[in-house]
Amino acid sequence: MGASNGKDYINRLNQLHNEIWYDGERIEGLISEHPAFQGIIQSKAALYDLQHDPKIKDEMTFISPSSGEPIGLSYLQPKTKEDLVRRRKMMQHWARYSGGIMGRSPDYLNTVLMSFASSVNFLTNKENCFPHNLQAFYEFARENDLSFTHTFISPQVNRSQIYIENSDEPIAAKVVATNEEGMVIKGARLLATQGGLTDEVLVFSVGKFVLNEDEAFAFSIPSNTKGIKFICRDTFMGSESSFNHPLSSRFEEMDSIIVFDNVVVPWNRVFYYNNAEVAEEFPIHSSFHPFAKHQVVTRQIVKTEFVLGIAELLVETINIGGYQHIQGKISEIIIGLETMKALLEKSENNAEVDEWGYMRPEIFSLQVAGNIFPKIYPRFTEIIQLIGASGMIALPTENAFHSSIRNDLDHYLKGATKTAEERVKIFRLAWDLTMSAFGTRSTQYERYFFGDPIRLASDLYKRYPKNEYVQMVSEFLHLKREE
Repeated sequence: MGASNGKDYINRLNQLHNEIWYDGERIEGLISEHPAFQGIIQSKAALYDLQHDPKIKDEMTFISPSSGEPIGLSYLQPKTKEDLVRRRKMMQHWARYSGGIMGRSPDYLNTVLMSFASSVNFLTNKENCFPHNLQAFYEFARENDLSFTHTFISPQVNRSQIYIENSDEPIAAKVVATNEEGMVIKGARLLATQGGLTDEVLVFSVGKFVLNEDEAFAFSIPSNTKGIKFICRDTFMGSESSFNHPLSSRFEEMDSIIVFDNVVVPWNRVFYYNNAEVAEEFPIHSSFHPFAKHQVVTRQIVKTEFVLGIAELLVETINIGGYQHIQGKISEIIIGLETMKALLEKSENNAEVDEWGYMRPEIFSLQVAGNIFPKIYPRFTEIIQLIGASGMIALPTENAFHSSIRNDLDHYLKGATKTAEERVKIFRLAWDLTMSAFGTRSTQYERYFFGDPIRLASDLYKRYPKNEYVQMVSEFLHLKREE
């Protein structure tokens, strides 16, 4: 089949007839035409169309090793540093379409699946593990350019340090039976972004949070598999107007709970199950973290560029660039941007071939970036709010500019360098990014993208090679150290 285009994606999605519940009702009819989902579906379709843009097609695709057709480059398993750079450039093209706002552009989970397949030999000869299934499915997804949502978070019933579920009916998704067809999953998982809006659901467990073997598994199944339902939150899309809501009208990705009601997962779609040790070790020892973080940091850099552009446009529009406190605030964004870019480039420059022959970005640079961004992004949104000040509040709508009060708006709302309509467009963009329901969800999303920031810092502390620096100081002081 090769690389999908937008029409392919929309047609496949409409034909799935996934069980999606929104505002207490099951969605009927074409999902691509539903007001709550139309914007993001059209935006994803535009990303797939970029794979066929003659100007950048060679930067968006590579030649399939099996079919010889051009296929999506986010599925490329890198063997060289040049391959890593190719992947980054492709991801930048997709990220720039949304200004880095779309956190679940297809390359994220394509990258996750690619990383699992690149480490498939880790599963060899381990109990209840099926590496050949994982390899075969990666190749199937690559050749058909499948789209994915994923879920690995259990419902937040009790977040104490030790909680063992004890209920007659499962709450967290778990294996409740096995038979000749496959394993049977019952229960729920949280926070499937774009749940119901993709071909497949990729499900895997994070082992350190798994106390029961029956909750330790990894598989992928079609989104319309019998027994799967997607329960959506309320929409954060303000309206369908790209003037009034320039971001949420196009990039509201929707999050959902996935309920598995005795879902049969065919054996050929099971990668591992009932093995808590593998569920914990596979994400750590595989190339999952290096490649996933490489994609995420690439997008976050583009998002920071977008934020910087908005902030400076606000400054120019109301002519406040001469104030030193404004210069200081803009410099904060610049410092964050250049720091993130340096860490990403360092991860590529220090990349090494892993034990399975694939070029992994250096993980520590990416971990540092992953610890920095959840702290600086909320500050960036605050900076935009402070720069915009009261101008972020008094913002008329698109209809107002097509009414009898147009002359008043043109006179009283113009900027130092922009017309009133241009000024309002700019400020509405800043508002939608930082103050709307969509914008605050985006801030929360970046805070917790890879999990609890405290846990991320703890993981960095435990894994970072500190010994050589301690040794240096010990030698300086002529201290004896136990080996």
